[in-house]
Amino acid sequence: MNNRYLGIDPGDKRIGIAVSDETGTIANPHLVLNHISRAENARRIVDIATELSVIGIVIGQTLTDEGEVSFQGRKSERLKDSIEQIGEIPVTFWNEDFSTNSAQESRRAMGIKAKNRQGHFDAIAATIILQGYLDSISRPSA
Repeated sequence: MNNRYLGIDPGDKRIGIAVSDETGTIANPHLVLNHISRAENARRIVDIATELSVIGIVIGQTLTDEGEVSFQGRKSERLKDSIEQIGEIPVTFWNEDFSTNSAQESRRAMGIKAKNRQGHFDAIAATIILQGYLDSISRPSA
């Protein structure tokens, strides 16, 4: 049975994309898209999701310290709306706070030298977002 999910780390310049294994257990970086427009980004995401036969899309969303949707989080909401207008795949939000920092930290922990850590962490951040979601749905209810 296919339980594959797509994770999205939306950004103003780039969109990180991660995909889970078919069991919906382990997230892996997939690719980074350059931002074009919300409509075009949504179309490309739906195309990727369809090609990979995912059962759900998880979009990172930032919240304020008070738990309200942030300015960037509202952009995630608009992307979700655009995806839902052209696709049939369910879309869920997941708190993306600190995903980029965690991505940078993971590269440090892997022993990657500082000069080689430069670059984009978008696909790794998407992986962290997706893995958090996958972990939350795999835990048995208390």
